[in-house]
Amino acid sequence: MAMPRVTHYLVVPFARDLHGELLGLGPEEAPDAATANFRAFNMMRRTRRVPRVVGTIAYARSGDPATGAFDDAVILARYGETPGAVKAIK
Repeated sequence: MAMPRVTHYLVVPFARDLHGELLGLGPEEAPDAATANFRAFNMMRRTRRVPRVVGTIAYARSGDPATGAFDDAVILARYGETPGAVKAIK
């Protein structure tokens, strides 16, 4: 029996390393799209106090965890500096 598809909502903050390259700091899971967007936005608001974070991306990814087959990520929101290769899908 096939497992039902699930959607994971994540937020990835970005920082610059000593050479100025953007680095993802690791994803943070959120329960839904609105929360992922809210967290990404608030991470950027906190950058005044924590200057290490220069950008955030909130995204969703759907698929079947039993098989490991997941669709491409759908960008929900971008704030600040993020990698240029990541395109927003409206």
